Amino acid sequence: MSEPDLAGLLADGTETVLLTQASTPAEARLIAERIAAAGGTERPPVSLGPPGSRAARLPGALLEGAEAVRLVPVRVAWRPEEHAGRRVARLADLLPGQDPYHPNERQQERILSRQPDRAVVLVGEPATVGSLRRQWAEITGGGDPADFGSYVIRRATLALDRAEYQLLGPRYKTPSLVKEEILSSRRFRSGLRGVQRGPDEPPPSLAEAGQILDELVAGWSRRLIDIMPNLGRLIFQRGFDPQIDYDDAQVERLRAAMQRYPCIFLWSHRSNLDNLVLSAAMQEKGLPPAHVFGGINMAFGPMGAILRRGGVIFIRRSTGDDPLYKYVLRAYVGYVLEKRFNLSWSIEGTRSRTGKMLPPRLGLLSYAADAYLQGRVDDILLVPVSITYDQLHEIAEYADYARGGQKKPEGFGWLYGFIKAQGARYYGKIYVRFDEPVTLSAFLGPPNGPTATDPAARRLALQKTAFEVAWRINQGMPVTATAIITTILLAMRGTALTFGQIRLGLTDAMDYLNSRAIPTTASARALTAAEPVRATLDALRQGGLVTYVPEGREPVWLIEPEHQLAATFYRNSLIHFLLDTALCEPAVLRARDDSTDPVGAFWAEIAWLRDLLKFDFYFREREEHRREVRQEMDRHDPAWEQRLRSGPEEADALLAHMRPLVSHVIVRPFVEAYRLVADVLASEDPPDDDAEVIRRALGLGQQYVVQGRLRSSESV
Repeated sequence: MSEPDLAGLLADGTETVLLTQASTPAEARLIAERIAAAGGTERPPVSLGPPGSRAARLPGALLEGAEAVRLVPVRVAWRPEEHAGRRVARLADLLPGQDPYHPNERQQERILSRQPDRAVVLVGEPATVGSLRRQWAEITGGGDPADFGSYVIRRATLALDRAEYQLLGPRYKTPSLVKEEILSSRRFRSGLRGVQRGPDEPPPSLAEAGQILDELVAGWSRRLIDIMPNLGRLIFQRGFDPQIDYDDAQVERLRAAMQRYPCIFLWSHRSNLDNLVLSAAMQEKGLPPAHVFGGINMAFGPMGAILRRGGVIFIRRSTGDDPLYKYVLRAYVGYVLEKRFNLSWSIEGTRSRTGKMLPPRLGLLSYAADAYLQGRVDDILLVPVSITYDQLHEIAEYADYARGGQKKPEGFGWLYGFIKAQGARYYGKIYVRFDEPVTLSAFLGPPNGPTATDPAARRLALQKTAFEVAWRINQGMPVTATAIITTILLAMRGTALTFGQIRLGLTDAMDYLNSRAIPTTASARALTAAEPVRATLDALRQGGLVTYVPEGREPVWLIEPEHQLAATFYRNSLIHFLLDTALCEPAVLRARDDSTDPVGAFWAEIAWLRDLLKFDFYFREREEHRREVRQEMDRHDPAWEQRLRSGPEEADALLAHMRPLVSHVIVRPFVEAYRLVADVLASEDPPDDDAEVIRRALGLGQQYVVQGRLRSSESV
């Protein structure tokens, strides 16, 4: 949308009043010069004071009986100095008083004398008093005539904000006056009256809701839009390749999709670096920023205030006992999406300490569904995002948690330790993938459909939506060289391999990945040559996961028992690609032992394993999963059913042909973990709380490991 022509507006004969926003005499002078150059106006401009002024008032006579009067907002926008063809803030601009988008009066005078092109007088979209009054009545209910003037000022400010981001670019579209707009909404106030609290508690007030909005509402400082991604780069580039790896075709597809609907970026969560990486990736590719949700535990000290100005929305970890908080959060999410701002959060809700996708959380997604089903947006795009790392220093911390260790509270000491560890060594590359977006309407149907009125249908549709997003994240996550080699070494359960044996295992692994067209990184595809294999082994040695034994006739490599749990983090990043073939292997064994209906026994075993593992892995609908298993067996041998019917010898030959064999390294650790917990629960004095179950299971697991009753300490 182009900026309105001020000269044309003043000359077309319609009675016009200019509403000016000026913070300094310099801005007021610029606005006056622009008005004079446009031909002037018969009615004097009305000053609203500086942008965002809470003391601004409109003359009552202006709004009474003047329905045809046209109001035109005007303000000055300031742009950063141009460097290398770009106008963006730099790191030095974070210093107090150095904001290039909001220079002080002395800086403004200096800019006007040396770089006058940095100042632009903006004209916002005009509106008549009558049209604004109708909008005000529709949105707020029109119950308080004294509020109409405040509404007009908010509309003028928002019109100028739109003009400013059109000048600066879509990356600078930022929400403003959010609290005021939400609290004045008739929809919000009507819903607030229906919030039910405890029987002895009074109904919630607008003031209480406003306090929660103060905690929630995040904005974008234009300085931080420019600088935050670069600050994030300073952290993650300490240990990683500075160039993030993308699929450029995916980026262009996403860019086109973002022009149609608001987007929610749902990403895999493996590291505290994830949000920094995603923000830097979107800036580098010129994509509009997204507000990211984070736990309130990360809002410590002045860091919390800075991150709020960097688009981070801090939410409480638990909201189940506070209906007012949940109502305000739902309203805020709906408002942000209605205004076509983008959102971003981890679909898992927290970091995966295992490297494997966690079950999706539906809370925030259900709030987005409300916005769609209420007709506040035409549709919402859910963008599956995978963020993958060659290595991470956090895996030692994750292994400690798995052994019963306690999570350390966040604070400045924690932040210093995290950044220091990030620079301890080189961790490789970072890979960001944007899979095909999921439209919310495809699963929820039209806003007036069953999901709008039937809670059970709505929840089922949301579960299917979240599952589809998580599935696409998994399927788009590229397999790294680290993941392949750790999987091969973990399969040996502590037995060392020579370089030749490792390369032999790699041959089977690469053949399998290629036959399935599984996405891989360049480093993984390079493993067909010897030197990249040695480089990956050296990197794992440097990280302390792989032990190198050079003595003897030839050197060998292994993952020792104390490091196996940490190493499974990398193996679990590809486990979903191997799951179907891992299920097929024991199913073939079960068919081998059934002489009456071996094919039926095969499918019965698949169904039993699927049901056993359904809380740890993502499975398609039963018939779709059955089709995928059949495809997997056809890939091994199109005549597999006939061979199963031909007797045990043919079943053994079929199994020997299925390379690589992976069920012992993919499925067995989970089954052994289930057995371990079952042994605790089946004891003579079973514990009655989760913490005691975990404590006993950890102890019993250590006993089973030293007795050789478990194949790997990973199960513990």
